[in-house]
Amino acid sequence: MAHEVGDGALRRIATMVAQHHPLDNIGASIASGSCRTAGMIVAPCSIRTLSAIAASANDNLLVRAADVQLKERRRLVLMVRESPLHLGHLRAMAAVTEIGAIVPPPVPAFYTRPGTLAEAVDHMARRAIRLLDVDLSVSTREWEG
Repeated sequence: MAHEVGDGALRRIATMVAQHHPLDNIGASIASGSCRTAGMIVAPCSIRTLSAIAASANDNLLVRAADVQLKERRRLVLMVRESPLHLGHLRAMAAVTEIGAIVPPPVPAFYTRPGTLAEAVDHMARRAIRLLDVDLSVSTREWEG
């Protein structure tokens, strides 16, 4: 994650989390269906993670927690970051969609006319959170009428 967002952003993110579980802690609370959640967002989601979820290869906590969301019929949002895609990627996306996941690639909505990269990222994040039916208490409407 430090490679993805940098050490400074990683430290800021760490101040916002309520709980943190090591990737190898398969026994963490989120690996159980009795841990109630509104769903789960994986952002960014690598093709490796998406493929593991599609195959139910529960070899780490991220994949196991995603698998739990699917078996409990909760929302699982996988924001796949790879580009370009080959047929194997597309088949893995189809497989996770067939078992209940939602795959919204993190594509900026330029029709919202974001003024900064942060505004574009915020918009993508709001869209992903909205897929969980979580009330953000902020306006996220893109179209009126």
